[in-house]
Amino acid sequence: KYFIVILLMKKQAKDLKKGEKIILAEQACIVENIELSEIGKHGKRKCRITATTPSNEKIILIRPEDYSFDSI
Repeated sequence: KYFIVILLMKKQAKDLKKGEKIILAEQACIVENIELSEIGKHGKRKCRITATTPSNEKIILIRPEDYSFDSI
């Protein structure tokens, strides 16, 4: 019997880079683009993350810069 172990690391949204794989909706998605906004009225920048799923669907997320993602 074999076991496959996948190590996940937590990364903040502001630290993600183009080409990295993150877990979204229980799928390993590839980050295509990241845009950082200016500091807003709540005191934090927002990250606009564009990622693609294995089935080539495009997902766009807007999260605070300190939001944690599971990274592969």
